[in-house]
Amino acid sequence: MRKITESERRILERLIFDETFESVAEETGLQFGELRDDITKLLNDGFIEVTNTEKQRIPYFDSDKPQLFSYRATRSGLNALKMNRV
Repeated sequence: MRKITESERRILERLIFDETFESVAEETGLQFGELRDDITKLLNDGFIEVTNTEKQRIPYFDSDKPQLFSYRATRSGLNALKMNRV
């Protein structure tokens, strides 16, 4: 399992439950582009999943419009978060 970055750790800590892109941006203080890039990396690694307003997993993601989605950590993401705590 790869080591997560500091910004990815801050994102994962907020995704224990479903959270919107805007709330993650507000809570982490990350800029739009860096948050979008980290979310894309976390999705590709299976550390988070995309959800809709009914908190159901959805199988697609539009990286040009990440603000349209909500996100939550997967079991792999939570394990990566635990492994990166020292």
